[in-house]
Amino acid sequence: MKTVYERIKKIRDQLGISQVDFSERIFVSKSFYGDIEIGKKKVNDRIIFIISKQFNVNEEWIRTGKGEMFTDTPPDIRREQLLNIYNQLDGSLRDCLVEQSGILLKLQKGNDNKKGRFEKSPFKFGNGD
Repeated sequence: MKTVYERIKKIRDQLGISQVDFSERIFVSKSFYGDIEIGKKKVNDRIIFIISKQFNVNEEWIRTGKGEMFTDTPPDIRREQLLNIYNQLDGSLRDCLVEQSGILLKLQKGNDNKKGRFEKSPFKFGNGD
């Protein structure tokens, strides 16, 4: 990766999060962040510092591409999102989320040898056909 812009996009891709989620975590607007990814906005020291701290990324790697991308295990953004949702739910809906998660885990365990595809889903989609 030749540019700081490409490296920042690579960080976001590695984390598997959207531009919106990434921009919120580094305290810039989505449009500003989008402009960073395409090289229209300059990346200043403040943004590099925040990315480094928020996502455990090596500042030197962001600036130059030298060294390892991550200084420590990257944060599990999806887990954080799920916990945030869980914390916003009322008690009975929390119970429902835990129960549904258990069902999904059973489905996954039952389909481990089927390349991750579910033969039968207990959920009904669409108009119920």
